[in-house]
Amino acid sequence: MLTVSTVNVNGLRAAAKKGYLEWLQASSADVVCLQEVRAEPSELSAEVHSPLGWHGVYAPSSLKGRAGVAVLSRVEPSSVRVGFGASEFESSGRYVEIELPGVVVASLYLPSGDVGTEKQDEKDRFMASFLPYLVSLREKAAVSGREVLVCGDWNIAHQQADLKNWKTNQKESGFLPYEREWMTSVFSSGYNDVVRALHPDVVGPYSWWSYRGKAFDNDSGWRIDYQVATDGLAARARSAVVERAATYAERWSDHAPVTVEYSD
Repeated sequence: MLTVSTVNVNGLRAAAKKGYLEWLQASSADVVCLQEVRAEPSELSAEVHSPLGWHGVYAPSSLKGRAGVAVLSRVEPSSVRVGFGASEFESSGRYVEIELPGVVVASLYLPSGDVGTEKQDEKDRFMASFLPYLVSLREKAAVSGREVLVCGDWNIAHQQADLKNWKTNQKESGFLPYEREWMTSVFSSGYNDVVRALHPDVVGPYSWWSYRGKAFDNDSGWRIDYQVATDGLAARARSAVVERAATYAERWSDHAPVTVEYSD
């Protein structure tokens, strides 16, 4: 089995104080992808940066306190790549990938947007340059007999079933028609939405809830954290679960880990 978890930690140092390390210690995952680390590797304590039994690869943002992605793996990677060849985003802390036996695993933090602002323009530029890279990554991996798994916070809810209040969010970033169409393009380019494939007829399961109001208690969330896999690996997915905290007080991020088990 290959077990992979992905979670936006909403600041790794803060998460570590609230339960992240205990969760990691109890996890059966072989690979853990992190987003929104928000710290330079040198700012992390040894137990957070290099947990016992894990190999950590970090890609911080050049903007202090922003973004940042990481991948932890039980097996040491044979190679590492930061960024995907778009100069604007090379040091933005939004993409890192590692090579493991038979699979390339990446951690992605796609920019969040805000309609009518530069943030949305940045998100649009990222999407425009990232999709061609995904296609080329899949093609190159296939030549070497590898599958590809891109985990992370994609900041887009693909379908109505992926957010509670879809009717009131149709003009909001994260659920804009063209963003959803872009996700469809991803899923028609040789990649698969693993969680949705395993849970085709359910609402959610949501992976992010606002800290405002009663969003968590009312399960008024969004499913924006995905495991996106090439065909061969997706076919091996056996179970997928969102590790939602039992109570609001037990949360260590506004996101919950999304964990998938793949058979050999």
